[in-house]
Amino acid sequence: MTGDKLVGRVKPSLPTLLRQDMKRNVHVYIIVLPVVVYYFIFHYLPMYGALIAFKDFRPSLGVWGSSWAGLKHFREFFSSYYFARLLKNTLALSLYSLIFGFPAPIILALLLNELRSSLYKRIVQTITYIPHFISIVIISGIIINFVKQDGFISLVVKQFTGYDGHLLMEPKFFRSIYVASGVWQSVGWSSIIYLATLAGIDVELYEAARIDGAGRWRQTLAITIPSLLPTIIILLIIQLGSLMNVGFEKVMLLYNPRIYDTADVISTFVYRQGILSAQYSFSAAVGLFNSAINCFLVIMANQLSKRLTENSLW
Repeated sequence: MTGDKLVGRVKPSLPTLLRQDMKRNVHVYIIVLPVVVYYFIFHYLPMYGALIAFKDFRPSLGVWGSSWAGLKHFREFFSSYYFARLLKNTLALSLYSLIFGFPAPIILALLLNELRSSLYKRIVQTITYIPHFISIVIISGIIINFVKQDGFISLVVKQFTGYDGHLLMEPKFFRSIYVASGVWQSVGWSSIIYLATLAGIDVELYEAARIDGAGRWRQTLAITIPSLLPTIIILLIIQLGSLMNVGFEKVMLLYNPRIYDTADVISTFVYRQGILSAQYSFSAAVGLFNSAINCFLVIMANQLSKRLTENSLW
């Protein structure tokens, strides 16, 4: 009799299951609703505007009224003089920021984790967190003052290299200034998530390692770093997904026409073409190309991580 009832039972449909779940967790759905609305309005609806990359957009005609151009703007960008320069500069700044900026908060977190003085640890954390909360405009102003001809950094460089001048007027110095200032600004704030992971490691693991005769360095290699590895991999995948997104605000505040050869990136080029030159379709095509590369990179990084380490975003 029981078997007959189970055979005859109909599996609830997906809408039914969703309604039941919403009734049980109504408070959770209310909390998450503003986030969903925000992303829908400011991130998903604007995707409609990507159509202008395939059109000769005229504001007076609107998106649908403008004539189709196909891949014309993409071909124009790929064949232009700027393509190689923009791609090289964007990748160079992104890779240098990844190489020097990504390990920095991990190293800082490991060093802070070894401190025994809680007061000194709090002081160091506060000092390293402060730059994150300073406006990028103020940060850029500080950098410009430090690297001008009589600035502090310029005087230090003069002592070692003999160069006497404004560092931001020389293309060869821009990448170093951009990457170093980026590490300084983000290292403290980015270390928080690693410190939280370190705080969650079971202290019994360290006690067992000490009983077995492991020193501090051996404990770090055998316990601390393996415990951090899943967090490191997830954050690395996320950062790889934005590899081509060099923040145009900081670049735009620091660069000038004399250093375009090393400072001009895709995002600043899109700004100049789309806002200053009103080439909306062309700039949209360039921006869409940039986003497509980022999407491809995050998918590939996620798949590679899943195969090699079994840690992934999805």
